[in-house]
Amino acid sequence: MHEPSLPSHPWLLLVEDDPASAVFMTAAATPLPAQVCQADALDEARALCAAHTFDLLLIDVNLPDGHGEDFLRELRDAGIATPALAHTADPDPALHARLRAAGFAEVLLKPIAATTLRAALRRHLPETASPIWDDTDALAALGGQAEHVQTMRDLFLAELPAQRQRIVQAAIHADISALRAELHRLVASCGFVGARRLEQAVRRLQASLLDPDALRALEAAIEEQLTTPAA
Repeated sequence: MHEPSLPSHPWLLLVEDDPASAVFMTAAATPLPAQVCQADALDEARALCAAHTFDLLLIDVNLPDGHGEDFLRELRDAGIATPALAHTADPDPALHARLRAAGFAEVLLKPIAATTLRAALRRHLPETASPIWDDTDALAALGGQAEHVQTMRDLFLAELPAQRQRIVQAAIHADISALRAELHRLVASCGFVGARRLEQAVRRLQASLLDPDALRALEAAIEEQLTTPAA
């Protein structure tokens, strides 16, 4: 059982007994951003639902100690109305219809691509509104030296247009090595100056290189950063 530890992000409960699938889904969901809490079986999932309030449930249909469909009905009977998605390797349309009738908002067919999974999660997870400039993060990164924060932010903003151009060009030419390097540099810089919202957009593209939606989101975040004064 892996319990949530970052309440600033939406909480996703992943109920999945296959270790490889759990690792894959967690890695795909985390950059959204989301805090993923994973249960290997329904008993663990019940305990987590009793202890925490989640924003979204992602439930395997077949588990060692029961069925996801029955678990969702149990939650609904207990008054827990958290949106839920089912995932299954069974393509049977009748099963999918039954799962939706049981209350699942969507049924995801495995194997599932990371981009498809993230798109489904975005449709149902609440939006997070991280600050454009986070003074607490910047001060922590710079050892509490407030006088250095504005200087670092000025340097960051001066370099950002050129970084944007290099990232876009690397993506256009599918230069994965250059794209990884530029994103690595940018995410590190974001941490030093407290550009938290931009950092999230960078991490989203890092998790899904060459994803056009992630690239557009990064460009929008950069433009927002450039047009918001660094107080």
